[in-house]
Amino acid sequence: MQDQELIELQTQLAFQEQALGELNSVVTRQQQQIDRLQLELKLLLEKIEAVEGRVELGSSAAAERPPHY
Repeated sequence: MQDQELIELQTQLAFQEQALGELNSVVTRQQQQIDRLQLELKLLLEKIEAVEGRVELGSSAAAERPPHY
């Protein structure tokens, strides 16, 4: 009976090692995706700030009287 128990434990260990490897792969892919999304978000925020800056410059220039008045 001990041989059967040993085989069963080895089988469980093999499945756990496989599951752990698969989970590690998933976590690694998710971290890469998070890193990519954070970079994309940073770039989008920079673009929004640049557009807002141009809009502010445009609105202050539009509020001034033209030189011919």
